[in-house]
Amino acid sequence: MIEKNLMNYGNCFDRQKKTSDRQIYRYSLFLRFRFRELNNFATNFIELENFLNDMNRRAVLNLLMVFLIIGGISCSGNKTKKAGKDVAAISSIEGYIVTPSVIDETINISGTLMPFEETTLMPEMPGRVVMLNLPEGQFVKQGTMLVKIFDLDLQAQLKKAETQYEIGKQILDRQAELLKVDGISQVEYDQQALQVSSIINDIDLLKAQISKTEVLAPYDGVIGLRNISLGAQVTQSTPLATIRETDKLKLDFAVPGKYSSMIHRGTKVKFTIEGGDTKFDAEVMATEEGIELNTRNLKARAVVSAHDPSLTPGAYANVELRLNENHNALMVPTQAIIMKERNKSVIVSKGGKAVFVSIQTGVRKAGTVEATQGLNVGDTIVVTGVLFIKSDMELKFAKIR
Repeated sequence: MIEKNLMNYGNCFDRQKKTSDRQIYRYSLFLRFRFRELNNFATNFIELENFLNDMNRRAVLNLLMVFLIIGGISCSGNKTKKAGKDVAAISSIEGYIVTPSVIDETINISGTLMPFEETTLMPEMPGRVVMLNLPEGQFVKQGTMLVKIFDLDLQAQLKKAETQYEIGKQILDRQAELLKVDGISQVEYDQQALQVSSIINDIDLLKAQISKTEVLAPYDGVIGLRNISLGAQVTQSTPLATIRETDKLKLDFAVPGKYSSMIHRGTKVKFTIEGGDTKFDAEVMATEEGIELNTRNLKARAVVSAHDPSLTPGAYANVELRLNENHNALMVPTQAIIMKERNKSVIVSKGGKAVFVSIQTGVRKAGTVEATQGLNVGDTIVVTGVLFIKSDMELKFAKIR
């Protein structure tokens, strides 16, 4: 039985082996067929690639010829159009006749409002404050006592010196009578006179020291915010308060150096305060004697006499300075000026032809510029189409202003 089963297993194995051999053979035939197809495909692909390359070269050459032809046609058309436009621009240009006009040279500069007088009050003597009269924001008259420092010790010394003076003066008077009858020598009289004079000097010194314990208003003004209270200990460097004169204000501003010769005592200026449109008047009271090297500006100071709540010390001001008035200014439109690297020029019509003339400019206004050199009254200049005009080209104005 066992031997029979073993023989059956062996037969099955032989059949499976034969079957697998046949499958391997079939697979090998299939792979050979596929390899031949791939080889044919590669050959055909290479031929196709060569064909396409040849076609691309021809197509590129053909397209290049087409573009050259089209480009030539378009360039000739553009030239024709451009020539037509130039002709149209030249035939439709506008002119402007230069005539004298009145202008005033005005510059706007920044300034600052300052109090006409401002002083920080400080004591001359150290000590304790025994009297305080600093009404914040209130007006005080010149000479008003504002602060008093303790001075009882100095007052006592003053009384002692005054008593010594009275006694010394009486002795000096008696010695003067004795000197007349030769009761004493001249030396004794002179010594007593010297002692009396020394006492007088001590009294003056004590009075001066006592006056230093009083802080008085130096002028009529308004007291600012006080920094001390009654009973405070102060020194010579303690700021007590600030007093300002409010009747007048000062306006400080700086003028460019090229206008320094036009600013002098009595020059009138106008200014506005930041955030307002109201114009106020001021008059220059003084200027510095020289121009600052760093800024090349000349410092000036004007007096403001106007009284207005908006005029506050320290406020920013926009100063309008009218320098001079020119009744023969030659103003030309800004669009007529041709800007070059080193100069400016305009096109002037002379004998019906275009002539380029260099000019110098001055004051600039809205839409116009002053020509200080290069133009004369009655000259006709080109306003429009200046970029299309060449020298000696004939000009035909469609409109002249």
